[in-house]
Amino acid sequence: MDFNENADLDPSRSTSGAGGGGGRIAVGGVGGLVLILVALFFGIDPANLLGNQAVDTTSTTTTGQNTLQKCTTVKDIETNPQCRFVAYQNSLDRYWGSVVQGYTPAEQFVMFSGQIQTGCGTATSAVGPFYCPADEKVYLDESFFTTLQQQFGATSTPAVEAYVMAHEYGHHVQNQIGVLGQVSKGGTGADSAAVRSELQADCFAGVWFANAAKDTKGPIARITEQDIRDARAAAQAIGDDKIQQNTTGRVDRESWTHGSSAQREKWLLQGYRSGDPNSCDTWSARTL
Repeated sequence: MDFNENADLDPSRSTSGAGGGGGRIAVGGVGGLVLILVALFFGIDPANLLGNQAVDTTSTTTTGQNTLQKCTTVKDIETNPQCRFVAYQNSLDRYWGSVVQGYTPAEQFVMFSGQIQTGCGTATSAVGPFYCPADEKVYLDESFFTTLQQQFGATSTPAVEAYVMAHEYGHHVQNQIGVLGQVSKGGTGADSAAVRSELQADCFAGVWFANAAKDTKGPIARITEQDIRDARAAAQAIGDDKIQQNTTGRVDRESWTHGSSAQREKWLLQGYRSGDPNSCDTWSARTL
């Protein structure tokens, strides 16, 4: 992945530590999968893991100084690699703002460490990246990509970072177009609303990959085939079936919340190859 060195960055919607009050359950996409799958496997309501919890502000840990606010140009990535996330965020908002009528950017991208107070309750690093529809913010724990590499075998590259961000912003797009609420109907399984939502977010991520570099004034200059291979490998690494096999030794389709490895890769590629968000209608698809 190459960045446009002449592009400016807008860090106004990026922060390294903030939060809101309690409320609705967050929409996961990647990291929270292990925790939620284990909870479902043992019959625990995942809503108890995040959302509607009492918030202990004394235990909230943030990254301290908000270094993301210093990311004002793409060249800042050279001295602060975390500025890549501001570049991803800016590119995502530029793209979705160009194709979704009435689109408004996510309220904020929040990078945190340890534990944080959110509009969906108190989140910890165990939950991983997620989108909270209550405060319209995307949250990412700093340690997630190390976990992704060590526990799931996914290579930690800018393309993988971008895939994770694009997936979570896919949930924001769902919130904007009015389909995210279908997840609140509850239920799990290979054909559930939760799985359809996650696969559509993967597809939206693929659509962004296909279009990001077409924005000549945006921060992304080039997406390579290796980038897509890295993103595909990450999608495969976090499929429900693979994680279940690795954590419990067996696959239980009835408890799926995100889709299989094959499905996640399939819908990521569907979005990338079509470059069209209209190709991402997982809600009416007969087969996923």
